[in-house]
Amino acid sequence: MTKFLKISLIILLSLLITALIPLFIFAVITKDAHLDVNKLISPSHNIIIIDENGNEVISASTSNKNKSVDVDELPENCKNAFIASEDRTFYSHNGLNYKRMIKAFFKNIAARSFKEGASTISQQLIKNTHLSNDKTIKRKLKEIKLTKKLEKRFEKDEILEMYLNTIYFGHNCYGLQSAAEFYFDKNAEALTLEESATLVGLLTSPNNYSPFKNPEKSLKRRNTVLKCMLECNFIDSQTYDKAIAEPLSAVMPKSYGKNADYIHAIFDEIEALDINAYNLTEGCTVKTYLDTDLQNFIENLSFNCDNSVIITTKSGGISAYKSTIGGAKRQPGSTVKPIFVYAPAIEEKILSPDTKINDEKIDYNGYCPENFDKKYHGAVSVTESIKNSYNIPAVKTLNTLTVEKAEKYMQKAGFSFENDEKNLSLALGGMKYGLNLKSIADLYSVFSKGGVYSSSAFIKEITTKDGKIIYKHFPSTSRVYSEGTSSLMNEMLIETSKSGTAKKLRNFNFDVASKTGTCGTAEGNTDAYSINYTSEHCIGIWLGDKNNNRLNITGGGSCTGYAKEILSKLYISRTPAALDTTSGTEQIIIDAEEYEKNNRIIIADPLSPKLNNKTIKVLKNNSPKEISSRFSYPKIEKPVLSVKDNTVNIQLCQTKYYAYLIKRRFQGKNEEIYDGVWKNEITDKPKAGTYIYSVTPYFINGDKKIYGEEIILPQVYISDGAAPPQIKIPDIANKDWYNL
Repeated sequence: MTKFLKISLIILLSLLITALIPLFIFAVITKDAHLDVNKLISPSHNIIIIDENGNEVISASTSNKNKSVDVDELPENCKNAFIASEDRTFYSHNGLNYKRMIKAFFKNIAARSFKEGASTISQQLIKNTHLSNDKTIKRKLKEIKLTKKLEKRFEKDEILEMYLNTIYFGHNCYGLQSAAEFYFDKNAEALTLEESATLVGLLTSPNNYSPFKNPEKSLKRRNTVLKCMLECNFIDSQTYDKAIAEPLSAVMPKSYGKNADYIHAIFDEIEALDINAYNLTEGCTVKTYLDTDLQNFIENLSFNCDNSVIITTKSGGISAYKSTIGGAKRQPGSTVKPIFVYAPAIEEKILSPDTKINDEKIDYNGYCPENFDKKYHGAVSVTESIKNSYNIPAVKTLNTLTVEKAEKYMQKAGFSFENDEKNLSLALGGMKYGLNLKSIADLYSVFSKGGVYSSSAFIKEITTKDGKIIYKHFPSTSRVYSEGTSSLMNEMLIETSKSGTAKKLRNFNFDVASKTGTCGTAEGNTDAYSINYTSEHCIGIWLGDKNNNRLNITGGGSCTGYAKEILSKLYISRTPAALDTTSGTEQIIIDAEEYEKNNRIIIADPLSPKLNNKTIKVLKNNSPKEISSRFSYPKIEKPVLSVKDNTVNIQLCQTKYYAYLIKRRFQGKNEEIYDGVWKNEITDKPKAGTYIYSVTPYFINGDKKIYGEEIILPQVYISDGAAPPQIKIPDIANKDWYNL
């Protein structure tokens, strides 16, 4: 054998080995990957839900049995919507789109992650029914092997049909038929173009694109699917233009059976947690925070309009929940005043509960908010503003605080504002999308938790059939406010329950902190809220109309009435501990007269009489710097002096606690004409002559008199009937005035 042949053989063997090694590795890694036809045709997702006491609530069947579709009976637009959006070359490839895979490979290298997947419909079917959602090379290789087997065994339409019968559409809907029933209350064979595109739009992220939770996002995603169909020539431009002009037609389904709303919320939470819905296989157990007795109680409350009720615990579990609008966001109205405005302003040391704000007509570049009663109430404290839900003080406070600082605190709780929401109307709940009831309840729970935020949850734990824990609720926490701010907010919101808009709750013998809110016009209201919390629970109630029809509802009326019923049920045999109203705060003594007359908070003079002292509570280290000296150095406004019919009248400005020493000076001598307590007017009838009067205020402290500044009044002349004396004027006309 020649040297050339030897070298050629070695090179050939090396190439062969190089080619065989990947095949060998592929074979080893995928040796246990087997295609299970039963998983493709009838995957089982039956799970068991149990309440907080371990009792089974319901066996929540998510099986596709008797809910499959026949691909030949589906409208062409329905099938084409899936093809255009998910896999345009479905009918031409052999299960793998190599061009997309190579493109995704280089993108992943650039991003140093498995961000791009490039999965075909065939690959998605395999992944959803046979594999986990892990983004690993091992899982991808198994997916490739099983996809090739799938393509060899089944026709394209068979694969598409199995895919449509197993794909997850959110809200506990597995398969196209289940989704069609849930979202549109019809069979899949009757789906329109717009409805089909809406369902396809859910596949990327059912939680984000749900027409019930995020209708704006759902509409945008639907139109993206329609654009894909136009690009694939499945529809023409005229059909496209007509379809994108259509509103979303999904209708919130009615809940049937006990715990139905709670169970729907469980699956919504699963999607929000990004738990792979396909991993919820036969025998999975979902442990919840559900209080079955409490849930039954709120489900049996008599409502005559759309409604939502949520009850959370201090530990972060949701004990009971019902809603005719699901988790939809609504305009929050005045419920945001404490959380968007006053709590941040207290934390920023801009104000305290007793700070007075002038409730008056205002105009901020054309924005002129009004109070609900169309009145102005003058100088009102922050506590009065909150408990009576005045609008103008809230807007004024936000203007001082700034929206940027308000958002800083909301971001600590995971919330942010849309750009077009960042204006002063935010103080009154003016939002683009609004908030859902759960979010509002969680934000209020911050105050009962000493300023710490944690999101409430329905699910405590999820375990597989063999006991493996695939999820456990560990609430993440973040500090939003100090303990002091929370204590002050607790006290003000308790006052709202005692004498404010939630005074229906005033007869409870334990602390209930409350805030009401109402949205609407003179024709009626669309949203009404009552948010209430104790040291153990937070109860959120919303009443309204999902179509924004006007109703005769208010936050302080029916909403708070339902809250009273629930609180009575919760604490029928026990009393919750008091809410913290002291931690992080300090009591200070201020000058009462200065506060009442001039709306100023200043520290009382050390010599101030007790009747002039007012004790208030402020955030620790937020005491005013100014100290009154009204008694250690008495001061008064300059008295008014007048002369009529040779009688001198001295009018004194009314000032509590002061006495007055009044003197007159005549020909160089002083004479006391009055020494005593305040009188409105002091009169004097001196003989003819020129006089100078003076007034000196003083304060009696025990056996001491503490005198203030002597005030000299203008000179007066008392006539005897003759001409008044003339002051001699120098004859400067005949003198050198420089030497005067």
